[in-house]
Amino acid sequence: MIIYNVTVNVDDTIAEEWLKWMKEKHLNDVLNTGMFERASLSRLLTRQEDETGVTYVVQYMAKDMAHYERYRDEFAPSLQADGKNRFGDKFIAFRTLMESLNY
Repeated sequence: MIIYNVTVNVDDTIAEEWLKWMKEKHLNDVLNTGMFERASLSRLLTRQEDETGVTYVVQYMAKDMAHYERYRDEFAPSLQADGKNRFGDKFIAFRTLMESLNY
């Protein structure tokens, strides 16, 4: 299984609105592409002394690399643009890709 991990630091001024948008719209939009089997949303509890805002971690689970790549190429640009259009520079996202090694 491929895990598409998105860590997002959200400005305090939009944190509540961003979280509502994620839960009510964005997560559903991503899952409705059919490229991921499920998703999870978490809030990071630890932070650096100089860190501001609220940090969230979103993980999307894809069956295989082909599903992730199709998402990345066909769906991600417009879905990411939706967030940028709505919240501008009030958040920053860091994306990583992982392979599950369940044992």
